[in-house]
Amino acid sequence: MSNYKTVIVAIDINAEHENIIKRALSICPSVEGIHLTYIPLPTVYIQPYLYGIDYSDIDDSNRVEKAREKLDVIARKFGISEQNVYLKTGNPAEEIKQYANDLCADLIVIGTHGRSGIKLLLGSTANSVLHGAKQDVLAVRVYEPK
Repeated sequence: MSNYKTVIVAIDINAEHENIIKRALSICPSVEGIHLTYIPLPTVYIQPYLYGIDYSDIDDSNRVEKAREKLDVIARKFGISEQNVYLKTGNPAEEIKQYANDLCADLIVIGTHGRSGIKLLLGSTANSVLHGAKQDVLAVRVYEPK
């Protein structure tokens, strides 16, 4: 029997996420204990990388609304209650840790690409969560298509 009753499952809706959710479901004794979350970066974080693009066309509220719709579809597919779906723009690692603390979660399940070298030095959400969370963290390897 699992000791993990409240499990945060942090996913990227634009990347492989099914195996992450399936792993959490295999650990948590009840789907009611699963809390699915996605934390997109606000536009101000990505603007420097959008050189030459008209920023007036970029609207966080529209991005968040579309992300919420996609997150809700994912949640329904796995039987996760709408009340257990959380979306907020911000720093993903910090928001995941705060959400886990607010819920008194037992475990955070998050995907990792397992990158090394310069990409590892630049940091990752999974690495930041792992090194700052009060809860246990399960990093599920996500393989990118070749």
